[in-house]
Amino acid sequence: MQNKKVVIELALIFCAVINAFSQKADWVSSTDQNRWVKNESIKLTDFKETDEVDIEVLTDQKQQTMEGWGGCFNELGWQALQTLPFKERDKVMQAFFDPNEGLKYNICRMPIGANDYSFTWYSLNETEGDFKMKNFSIERDKSILIPYIKAAIKHRPDLKIWASPWSPPTWMKTNNHYANKPNTFNDLTEQKAVKSGDQFIQKKEYLSAYALYLARFVTAYNKQGINIHSVHIQNEPYTYNQWPNCSWTARGMRDFISMYLGPRFVKDKISSQIWFSTINNANVAVFDSVLSQSNVRKYISGVGFQYEGKDALVAVAKKYPEQNLMQTETPCGNGSFDWKSAESTFKEIKLYVDRGVKSYMYWNMILDTTGESSWGWRQNAQVTIDKMTKKVT
Repeated sequence: MQNKKVVIELALIFCAVINAFSQKADWVSSTDQNRWVKNESIKLTDFKETDEVDIEVLTDQKQQTMEGWGGCFNELGWQALQTLPFKERDKVMQAFFDPNEGLKYNICRMPIGANDYSFTWYSLNETEGDFKMKNFSIERDKSILIPYIKAAIKHRPDLKIWASPWSPPTWMKTNNHYANKPNTFNDLTEQKAVKSGDQFIQKKEYLSAYALYLARFVTAYNKQGINIHSVHIQNEPYTYNQWPNCSWTARGMRDFISMYLGPRFVKDKISSQIWFSTINNANVAVFDSVLSQSNVRKYISGVGFQYEGKDALVAVAKKYPEQNLMQTETPCGNGSFDWKSAESTFKEIKLYVDRGVKSYMYWNMILDTTGESSWGWRQNAQVTIDKMTKKVT
């Protein structure tokens, strides 16, 4: 399996010697059969022109600064974690978030309302016509997502949390449904499918209410001791699928940010950043429609890329060098939890970092051994927990 000794070990070397030659570096490598093997320490020194070189660290050629790494807090992850005794739960969270050991995660994502790894569909206000958000509530989150996040903050008090909706409340949408594609996992009919365009109702009272909804979310979480670093306006606005979704056009997103969400955050003195994210479209014109407008751009602190969006990343980075760039969701896989998936993910990390992102987000951090979502898709996670045997992998 030596040919399978992957470039993960190279990354670990770089992490250890970022500042330096003539220093010792820990060398930890993994193969399919032997994980996390500590090798004999190596010493890196300056090389001569006559030396054969496998890897050259060019310390005088700086690229982007990496701001961090993370994953997403999802309800099914917390459910799997709850099957363990408290001390074992805490060990898992420590492995993710301790700043000195393990993965050292420092930037993480959460959903606003339901996503495909929630137990069921819900939003923070399903009272139709409640434009003033009198019935807004995070009560459900208080027993699931908030304890999950706080379990992480215990180990990483400076953890940055960014949030994105998969779907607004159903009454704000043209088809009055959380999804846009019919499937056996939902009750949407073909007549109410929305394959493209603005699924969000493009009327002033709805857009204004949604801006208020997102502002209320930030404020409510702040009261729970969780600071929302940034709001990314829509998960995959170009997705057509059976779980919570909402399709938007570039024009719709542009107008929502510039005329409603941005002004609302300013009015309410909300310090959370607004990101044009998480965009799953390779068409650079989509990004131009938003970022080229100064009245929109003044509200935007960053741009998030997901799936197809990576093909627009190089052009966007070149056109808008002032924007902070993030990879917002690693490919989900198919629940195989195998070595091939690990190698595929590493290649994806390399691709995004090479193209200029400053942070990279995994998707599910923790799942049970089935890896299955509430809407029928088996996906990968970094940690799996067997609910019967309590084995953590």
